[in-house]
Amino acid sequence: MLLINIAGFLFIALIIWWFWLYKPRETELGKNELVIVVENGIYTPSRIKLPAGTPIDLKFMRKDQSPCSETVLIPELQISDTLPLNRLKSIPLPALKPGEYTFHCQMQMYRGQIIVQ
Repeated sequence: MLLINIAGFLFIALIIWWFWLYKPRETELGKNELVIVVENGIYTPSRIKLPAGTPIDLKFMRKDQSPCSETVLIPELQISDTLPLNRLKSIPLPALKPGEYTFHCQMQMYRGQIIVQ
């Protein structure tokens, strides 16, 4: 009984860490084009640093066949777009003010963040 309780607490701690505490490394948009790959339930990279005041195109490559991965939403910018399977999709962003903008699928299972500085 004690082992079951310990295993349960460890599982709960893992869930809390994965969904609320875990922050992946930030990737800066450099001179090379950055492609966000949608695969295995995640966006890679999922934290992107962008310069403020410059319009940018985010490029997505969807490799996951899950219906949830088909749509990407950026609520703060009122952007909703469909990602085709195994094809590059460019989503234009306007010049952004400094801050953090989240992007996710319609069920918020795939999650990412744009950090504008």
